[in-house]
Amino acid sequence: MSYKTQFIWKRAVQLSINCYKLTELFPKSEIYGMTSQIRRSSVSVASNIAEGYGRNGKQEYIHFLHIALGSLRELDTQLIISASVELADKHLFDSVLKEVEEMQSILVSSINKLKS
Repeated sequence: MSYKTQFIWKRAVQLSINCYKLTELFPKSEIYGMTSQIRRSSVSVASNIAEGYGRNGKQEYIHFLHIALGSLRELDTQLIISASVELADKHLFDSVLKEVEEMQSILVSSINKLKS
């Protein structure tokens, strides 16, 4: 089975796509600032899930899920700051921030399930 069939990876990819769409609305002056940071951390979530899935064994997969969780928390922080300084209309952040919360629950649940 491929990582591409995994629900957790598909959700992470969709989150990254939504972050790209949101950051398209940011001022051009942020292209090397928050736009870049948000895009990189969102891509990192999906990338680490994929990389961990392809590794040898459950422990390595768990390790990469923890890295993905760290990237997700970076993303959450960057989105909160971006909303606070009004890089786009605040209401546009709501659905993406909700997705981040859901993704965090999915990651934590997956990690705990794999550990047991």
